[in-house]
Amino acid sequence: MKKYLILYKPFLLFIGTFFATYILLTFVYQFYLSSFGTGKLDGITELVGNHTEQLLQLFNSNVKIDQNPSELSLGIRYNNRLVALIIEGCNAISVIILFVSFIVAFSGKLKPTVFYILGGSFFIYILNISRIALLTVLLYHFPEKNHLLHGVLFPLVIYGFVFILWIIWVSKFSKYAK
Repeated sequence: MKKYLILYKPFLLFIGTFFATYILLTFVYQFYLSSFGTGKLDGITELVGNHTEQLLQLFNSNVKIDQNPSELSLGIRYNNRLVALIIEGCNAISVIILFVSFIVAFSGKLKPTVFYILGGSFFIYILNISRIALLTVLLYHFPEKNHLLHGVLFPLVIYGFVFILWIIWVSKFSKYAK
């Protein structure tokens, strides 16, 4: 048994570090969400809604994002039609937690690790805002393609981007990069 622990030590350290980081960050995020109580949307999701609205307005879009009174969501009105809802799961924090956990598990030197986590998280956030804005416009024009756009294409884009960031990290900056 000891032979296998020594043989698979790098893998076991990666898995242990990944899951410990993931569980810790998820716990912290759940604590953050619980601080808003019931009936109030969290600040990050509201910020995502505000930034999505500002991005769409940059392109002279007729867009308004309001708190949905019947549930914890933000309604996106595009050309005076309710097109989509932004819920807590749309704020990309779970994707950022996954990204950060992987980077920490494959961490290198402290300074590059911290900068890559901050930069990657920022880019994931910006990509998510762009994703919601583009999804809004596409759902307005092609509401029948909701499942394809929201359920397949856009998750593929955001998770594909995270995967590319992971590949760059492992091959260029992690302690395993050669």
